[in-house]
Amino acid sequence: MSDNNELDLFREMMADVSPLEQDQVEITQKYQITETHLARQTAAQTLTESDPEYLSLDNVIMRKPEDIIEFKRDGVQEGVFRKLRLGKYEIQARLDLHRKTLKQARDEILQFLKQCQRMDIRTVIIIHGKGERSDPPAMMKSHVATWLEQISDIMCFHSAIRQHGGNGAIYVMLKKSPAKKLDNREKHQKRQR
Repeated sequence: MSDNNELDLFREMMADVSPLEQDQVEITQKYQITETHLARQTAAQTLTESDPEYLSLDNVIMRKPEDIIEFKRDGVQEGVFRKLRLGKYEIQARLDLHRKTLKQARDEILQFLKQCQRMDIRTVIIIHGKGERSDPPAMMKSHVATWLEQISDIMCFHSAIRQHGGNGAIYVMLKKSPAKKLDNREKHQKRQR
């Protein structure tokens, strides 16, 4: 069948079809933007990871002393997460937060993790305690879990196994440094050749 025949057939089949009229949709704003909204938006855009205030001391999901804490970013393989959860990775560095205030703990966590990245350390343990005697219970534990979720260089974390502190400690896996990524890429390229 030629193109002209197909076009004629199409026109014949569509002869009794009339085009729809275009409706004009009016877009209305359902809410008023106040100065408070604008201030919040500006604050959210100006806070950066180098500013310790982006790790909030206020808005925290409270957990119980016996709760197991876990978090995994998209893209982390299940096998890697399972190995971390079971304590199979070598712990390369340790941070103990006992007897620290929340502000001290927040600052120490940031310094500790930055130093670990500079030294190409990937698997660490942070000992926060269960918080059974704190008021409210598990205060430090809850804050640590919330902060770690907010730090983009954290791939995943999980409560430690019993011999490493159980629910009073947490395994943390950091992202690879750019130098390590490049090193791995070069190794894998050599294998494929």
